Amino acid sequence: MPFRSIVRELKEIGEGISNMYRRGGEGKHVHRHGKSHIAPECSLPPSSSSSSSSSSSSSSSSSSSQSRWANLPPELLLDIIQRLEASETSWPARRALVACSSVCRLWREITKDVVKTPEQCGLLTFSISLKQPGPRDSPIQCFIRRERVSSTYCLYLGLSPALSGDMSKLLLAAKKIRRATCTEFLISLVADDFSRSSNTYIGKLRSNFLGTKFMILDGDSPHDSSLPLNCKLQQRVHLKQVLPKVAAAANYKVATVSYELNVLRTRGPRRMRCTMHLIPISAIQEGGSAPTPLKFTNYLHEHVSTNTTTSDSKGRKPEIVEFDTNDTENTQESSQRAREPLVLKNKAPRWHEQLQCWCLNFKGRVTVASVKNFQLVAAAEPCQNVSAAEQEKVILQFGKIGKDIFTMDYRYPLSAFQAFAICLSSFDTKPACE
Repeated sequence: MPFRSIVRELKEIGEGISNMYRRGGEGKHVHRHGKSHIAPECSLPPSSSSSSSSSSSSSSSSSSSQSRWANLPPELLLDIIQRLEASETSWPARRALVACSSVCRLWREITKDVVKTPEQCGLLTFSISLKQPGPRDSPIQCFIRRERVSSTYCLYLGLSPALSGDMSKLLLAAKKIRRATCTEFLISLVADDFSRSSNTYIGKLRSNFLGTKFMILDGDSPHDSSLPLNCKLQQRVHLKQVLPKVAAAANYKVATVSYELNVLRTRGPRRMRCTMHLIPISAIQEGGSAPTPLKFTNYLHEHVSTNTTTSDSKGRKPEIVEFDTNDTENTQESSQRAREPLVLKNKAPRWHEQLQCWCLNFKGRVTVASVKNFQLVAAAEPCQNVSAAEQEKVILQFGKIGKDIFTMDYRYPLSAFQAFAICLSSFDTKPACE
């Protein structure tokens, strides 16, 4: 069978599976996709008793087609998916790989083995790719569209709306919510559901009262293998005292963004520092690696008992779980430095006499002057053994190109979620920093 025919049938299988889930959701039993957008390993939900005979025949034919493809020899299946992964290098064509992972367990495992992380291939495929570090060599180029009426911010994969058009892939969306003492940006996989109880909830960004300090909170606990060796839960949150329902709603503090106060009201760009609590400074050293989660997890839900009680001494339910990276017991000084968190700072601009403004080299990706524009580089001490080339490398850059349109380019060791949250902090009002 020609390779194009195989790809065409794979897409038809994916559409058939989506239709069956949609019909199953209309009945009594409602099934929801997981965060990774990969079909679960259980059987398909039964059709509603009031469905027509034509729907039943269509479901049976799709099931038989699925079983026929599920019985392919693993060697042949591996070759097919490898060729598909190599040929489809952009969206929406890369959607065929997601369809392959939705056929059955065997297809899912082989597809997960073939598809590499963004650090290795520079491509985004599954939703977990948004939590994995970007490529080392060249940044992943995205843009953010701001909707002032609904206070939403959408992150798309692509150079710009003008160049990408309908080919743009929605990666993440955020909704700004003003509260009495802070501002929150709820981050989701979709642009129409920002509920924390939804399976599309990713995390959020929370500011202090002045808008000078922000916490990046992850809705999923970092996987055990992605945590730094000396990272542990702070003692003020006790795992055995949290109910599963509370644990599912917990947020995990993974980074802090701080803006320097401008007391003298001098002219110039904002000064910011980002502390990445779960990324060690050794990640940007020679031979270092950044934490790379391979699946969505729920750390507290896996470690709590259903027979325990909740609340702290004041009767309040814990909402934020912080990770302590200051455990220095039984560690040497050199290893202690390697485990220190990565700190990012904005690259200092230069004053252009002819243009009478502060300038940075965005390499054509930013075209409109704005106080929100910035470039982040590593802030390393001489004792941390970070090369000068790594310290000059731009890890994240953000800037304006039009009305309510901004570009965002990120690279290793940041993930798309972390980069998007840092950029969202620039949208909040900061009268004390300007």
